[in-house]
Amino acid sequence: MEHVLGMTAIAVAILIGFGALGTALGFGLLGGRFLEGAARQPELIPQLQVKMFIVAGLLDAVSMIGVGIAMLLLFSNPLITVLKG
Repeated sequence: MEHVLGMTAIAVAILIGFGALGTALGFGLLGGRFLEGAARQPELIPQLQVKMFIVAGLLDAVSMIGVGIAMLLLFSNPLITVLKG
């Protein structure tokens, strides 16, 4: 059972770490592309800004789903109930 708990802790760390890394890279690319588009066509800044915020919300949602799965594994691990039963 200790092996399952240890591997679960590693899985949780990987889920949260890669979620944070992916979100950071996504926001960096998103901000850079927004600034490029705004510099090329300043008259489209309002439309680009709306689309940027929509994509930023989707980026956050993906990482929050990963954090939710990690918390499920950490606090209510279904693998432990299988081992006990």
